[in-house]
Parts: sequence; structure tokens; C-alpha cells
Amino acid sequence: MNPVMENLTGRKSVRAYTAEPVGDSVKRAVLLAAANAPTAGNQQLYTILDITDQALKNTLAETCDHQPFIAAALMALLFCADAQKWYEAYAAAGCAPRRPGVGDLMLAVQDAMIAAQNAVTAAWSLGLGSCYIGDIMENCEEHRGLLALPPYVFPATLVVFGYPTAQQRERKKPQRLPLDRLVMENR
Repeated sequence: MNPVMENLTGRKSVRAYTAEPVGDSVKRAVLLAAANAPTAGNQQLYTILDITDQALKNTLAETCDHQPFIAAALMALLFCADAQKWYEAYAAAGCAPRRPGVGDLMLAVQDAMIAAQNAVTAAWSLGLGSCYIGDIMENCEEHRGLLALPPYVFPATLVVFGYPTAQQRERKKPQRLPLDRLVMENR
């Protein structure tokens, strides 16, 4: 199996981290991978918040279903679907843009999630574990206020990162469904 496939099939969620700090060059590599993700029309309808404030991470650990490992993560990135960019680009061009609709938001969510997956895959290749926090969406109005998100920006996923503990490295990845349970032809 080639290294890319090994990386994609070997990656697992990591919720316990060592105290080893995530260096600036590693963080930058992860962010660069995210920024190079495929995107609809090259619009990059997402914004990444680098959550460095420990008090904010502590709050997110509570508001995201009481998960203390969020506060313990040494790196936390919030991937926001950002249709505000689309709206502002049209307004800056002198157009009278319509308000972003559900389809626009879904396209922005798709961009944000693809960027997050690039970040997670890059992180794993650099020895960094990660875990998606979907709970960021469950209390989205509270999180929108907490993070001062503009009107057309939605918190799509929070991802926490850190170097896995020995137990996490050795832990077996949960089994996935066989392809014939996931892939259907035409219908």
C-alpha cells in the first residue's frame, strides 16, 4: 500500500495527548494543507479559527457535550462555513447580493469540511493525532455568540490535535463497514 493510502486508512480519532507542544512549523504545515484543499469555484468559503485561549478551550470543552480532552488539546482549529465571504465579495464588486441561502451555506460547509479533512490527514502524516468535534454545531447559536461569528458564518467542525499517548498509538482503529454496505450502484 502506498504512503497516502496507509495514512488515509490508518488514521483514527485521538482523544488523549502527550504534553509535547505542537511546533509552529507543524501547525503551519497543517494549516497549509487545509488551505490547499479542493474548494467550490476556488472560493474557499471557510474561515479557520486557531483557538489558542485556554479559557476559551475550557468553555468549548463544556459547551461541546462536556468533553475535557478538548481543553487538554494543545492545538484546536475551528473550521467555519463562511458564506459571509461570498456576500462581501459581491457587495465589494458593486453588486446588490441576495442573502446567502441554504444551498450557499451547504456549499460553505462542504468547503470547510474538506479543508478540515486535509488538515487531519496532514496532521496524521506528521505524527499528530486529532479528533473531530461535531458537537460544535449542536449549540451553534451559543458558539456563534461566544466566538463573535458574523451573520453568515457557521461553526462546521472543531478539530483538536495533539501527539497521541502510547495507549492511543497502540489502540486498534475501530473496524469500518465493508464497501458493499456503503456503496450502492446508481440508486
